[in-house]
Amino acid sequence: MSLSLDPEQLDRYSRHIIMDGVGPEGQATLLDSRVLCLGAGGLGAPVIQYLAAAGVGTLGIADDDVVERSNLQRQVIHADADVGTPKVDSAANYVERLNPDVTVERHETRVTAENVEELVEQYDVVVDGSDNFATRYLVNDACTLAGVPFSHGAILRFEGQVTTFEATEGGPCYRCLFPEAPEPGTVPGCAEAGVLGVLPGVIGTIQATEAIKLLLDHGETLDGRFVFYDAADMTFEEIPLEPRPDCPVCGDGDTIDSVHEVGYADTCAI
Repeated sequence: MSLSLDPEQLDRYSRHIIMDGVGPEGQATLLDSRVLCLGAGGLGAPVIQYLAAAGVGTLGIADDDVVERSNLQRQVIHADADVGTPKVDSAANYVERLNPDVTVERHETRVTAENVEELVEQYDVVVDGSDNFATRYLVNDACTLAGVPFSHGAILRFEGQVTTFEATEGGPCYRCLFPEAPEPGTVPGCAEAGVLGVLPGVIGTIQATEAIKLLLDHGETLDGRFVFYDAADMTFEEIPLEPRPDCPVCGDGDTIDSVHEVGYADTCAI
């Protein structure tokens, strides 16, 4: 890791460099770091914004969707002129305008059991901004098995949830709280139920904060804590999350060795 920051970087990151919790060494660490953002939509937008602004040197962005006009109410890295453009391209263009220090690796693909392990292994931290249960369980299983920390976020209507899983021995995973996904059709998505435009900004910014803390190895993350946010009442509720001994992914029982041993259709059951 090089600690040499050029004059423009010293200026750009000056408010980080003067912080005891970051400093020039921490900023150099961020510039040498690699984060995978799964999704360039509502949650991915603020994550990409703030990680790029912070100088995270390499951002992988995985998304197979294109920008639609209905996205623009909340997906703030995209503009009206981007409608019809692949989200990975629109996101990469945004980052290029914001910070030339950041390299974007575009993964214009749907994350599946066939490619998730290869994707995850390339990065230091994963931020999950996906919008479906199958991908959430897939990301959980792949990151937990690979020992790669990841931040989870989800939003609907006025409510959001966020936590971090450091993927360390003895720590919980997403399946410890939700062993299986709800039956298909029982939980509506944002396209059916709607979402408050500013809501993903709150949850996504927390996810970006968690990623930066993991990279800097500073402070306490939400590992072992699940936070629920209600924008209508402006309340945050935190519940402790304990590892489940019989969890088939992170527990002591008959754990799985690969995502290929799991069916991610319907309830994502093992």
